[in-house]
Parts: sequence; C-alpha cells; structure tokens
Amino acid sequence: MSDTAKKKGPALSREAMYTIIRSPVITEKATLLSEKGQTVFRVAIDATKPEIKAAVEGLFNVKVMAVNTVVTKGKTKRFKGRPGRRSDVKKAYVKLAEGQSIDISTGLA
Repeated sequence: MSDTAKKKGPALSREAMYTIIRSPVITEKATLLSEKGQTVFRVAIDATKPEIKAAVEGLFNVKVMAVNTVVTKGKTKRFKGRPGRRSDVKKAYVKLAEGQSIDISTGLA
C-alpha cells in the first residue's frame, strides 16, 4: 500500500463536525480522565467512531489515538404526573496522543 493510498477518516464540513460533537461532558469522572489524556464529549446518537475521530481532529487540531463510545438509555420519568421518557445519550471517550490536550474551559474560535 503506497503513502497516497492510506486510509483516512471521512471528510467532514465544519457544520457536520459541530452536529457530531454536541458538547463536552464536565463531570468528576471526566475531569479525572483529562489528566490521563482523555476527553469526554456528548455526541450525536448516530455518529460513528471514525466520524467522531475526524470531527475532534478537525475542530481542536489534535491527534486522536482511540475513540470509545457509550450509549446511555433514557430513563422513564414522570412529567406533570404523566409518564415520559428521557432521550438516549451517546458519549464518546476520546484518547489523545501523548502530550496533547483539549482545553474545554475556552470556547472554540
């Protein structure tokens, strides 16, 4: 396989990147993971791992080593006395290359 024929992630527009990456997850567990070079994002429910990798690399200019995803099923709760259901949420745990980090406290330019 030649250098030009290497497999790359999907080409995404900036708008598509923002629809895939919804928001960062700011919790105690996510803060502890950031010390180990991982960042947690809430992502679109239909986003794939290669799409998430391409979006994070495109938005934050970092090298992504691995992406792990978790789908948290929505709870059944009561709203004004009637049963309802919260939406399912997909989270992506993104492992960054050694020495790289994403500063969540500052906004994207």
